[in-house]
Amino acid sequence: MPYVLVSTQIRLTGPTMVGDVYSDPAIMNYLGARKTTMLGNNFSEYHVDEPPRLVLDKLEKIGFRMVTMTGVGQTLVWCMHKETDNNT
Repeated sequence: MPYVLVSTQIRLTGPTMVGDVYSDPAIMNYLGARKTTMLGNNFSEYHVDEPPRLVLDKLEKIGFRMVTMTGVGQTLVWCMHKETDNNT
C-alpha cells in the first residue's frame, strides 16, 4: 500500500519535502520533485518549490487521501495513502 510523507518547515510557502530515496519515481515526476542530498546527510529526499497545499491537491487528484497530519517541532507532516487493487 503506497504511502507518501509530505512535510515542510513551519512556513507554508515551500519548499516542500515529498519523499525519500525509495519513493515512486513516477509520482515524484508528476509532482515535479527533484532529488536532493543535504550537506552532511547520507540520504536523499525529494523536494518541490510549491507550498504543501498545492502538493496535497496534486496527490488528491491521483487518488491519495490524507491519513493524518501533525506538527513536530518546527515541522508540519502529512501522511498520505493511496488504496491499491489487491488483484494486481
